[in-house]
Amino acid sequence: MGAALIARDTPYRLLPFRFIRLGRGHEKYVLISSDTGEYLFITEDQLPKIVHRQLDPASSLYKDLLARHFIYEPTRHDPLPEMAAQFRSRKSFLFGGPALHLFVVTLRCNHTCQYCQVSRAPLAGNGHDMSAEHARHAVDRLFESPSQVLTVEFQGGEPLLAFDRIQQVVEEVSARNEHEKRDIKFVISSTLHHLSDSIIEFARQHDIQFSTSLDGPAFLHNANRPIPSRDSYERTLHGIEWIRSTLGHDAVSALTTLTEKSLHHPQEIIDEYVLRGFNSISLRPLSPYGFAKKSSARLDYPMSRYVQFFKEALDYLIKVNIQGSYLSESYTSLLLTNILTPFASGYVDLRSPLGAGVGTLIYNYDGNVYPSDESRMLLEMGEDGLKLGSVEQPLTSLLRSPVIDLLLSAGVAESLPGCSDCAFVPYCGADPIEHFARQGDPIGNRTFSSFCEKNMALLTYLFEMLRDGDGQTLRVLLSWLTRRSLRDLSSPGYRG
Repeated sequence: MGAALIARDTPYRLLPFRFIRLGRGHEKYVLISSDTGEYLFITEDQLPKIVHRQLDPASSLYKDLLARHFIYEPTRHDPLPEMAAQFRSRKSFLFGGPALHLFVVTLRCNHTCQYCQVSRAPLAGNGHDMSAEHARHAVDRLFESPSQVLTVEFQGGEPLLAFDRIQQVVEEVSARNEHEKRDIKFVISSTLHHLSDSIIEFARQHDIQFSTSLDGPAFLHNANRPIPSRDSYERTLHGIEWIRSTLGHDAVSALTTLTEKSLHHPQEIIDEYVLRGFNSISLRPLSPYGFAKKSSARLDYPMSRYVQFFKEALDYLIKVNIQGSYLSESYTSLLLTNILTPFASGYVDLRSPLGAGVGTLIYNYDGNVYPSDESRMLLEMGEDGLKLGSVEQPLTSLLRSPVIDLLLSAGVAESLPGCSDCAFVPYCGADPIEHFARQGDPIGNRTFSSFCEKNMALLTYLFEMLRDGDGQTLRVLLSWLTRRSLRDLSSPGYRG
């Protein structure tokens, strides 16, 4: 009877929120999150008191819940305008149109990487380069996007083998931008083995940045990314230093792809990045696409093993930072942005609604257009169903493709079974293309989803750190928010 009286007399009402129980043993607690991305840690016994409106309005918990829009007082304040503004900020990427435009200028490559995700072609192969005509049409599509901030990324194969096409696109984009006045960034994703003085000079003139793969020290890099001369590591380092010495230290970034062998060496991989002076590392698991799918029996591992590696690597990274060497982990930085700021990271794999097509377009060497890098990689698996159309079609036609409708129907995480009631959904994404690749269904079963397994494990670990980490750990994590590279926010990364 007393509890009922308290509920009637309490002036607050509930706003929508989700919750998850975290912690171990006697240290269990509850994380609650709202649609706007606000979160709060509460105790198990506080949860029913909140739900049954039995909180003391004078308590600190009540004030925290009110400030973070988990509850509201109908007679005093309307929270909806503030919540709408917060939600709009988190979903602002929807209003800009495709901002990341990837040009696959060739499939030719000199590497025979075991985990390669694309159908590479031999160096002397014919019919695997983008034509000048297709490149011109792709530039037209680029400027049809309403986005004022555009990233033009060149991929392959090895894109430097078709440098004449890169040159054409950069010059045409730069000339048109004299009138368009967009903020445009150029990136070449390359092994760096085919650099030349003329390429470096062109990059200097047009402020082009480079991205490469560095899988760790020599024994790992050369095993993962072999070439006939067996000096892939040395040639990559030579390219990195060449770019830095002529274009500046930050003109080149790197990431690593993790094979089963890599998972045994988290410290060695991180130490290599510290030694080479990088300030960011991306610890990427293998992807279920292209050649990587065919090689999975030799190279793959369960997602639980990757999560174990990631936690060990993250702990070591924090130790390295505390000791004075700044090195952030890119994916962690993106998740922290989603958790700790009122804005979404913008990273296409963590968008809801999805980033593929809505935020990214891929112009393949053959003139076909795809909604993401991963969708064109499904070609290697015999699947061409995610093609949007031809580069000759206007952007409005491409974005009205039935493929976009299909992906959008599976690309809103807040409406998906298994995601709609998940406390982590404000910080996560839908990624229907990965679920299509792994499960043959763009929605997929979240119970068996590697995407969900990874993100739930990493988000749980980060929230545990945010709740229980010491001052030094929290300072390191916060520092990763302030020094993220712009590339981390837009591009899915180098795939070669």
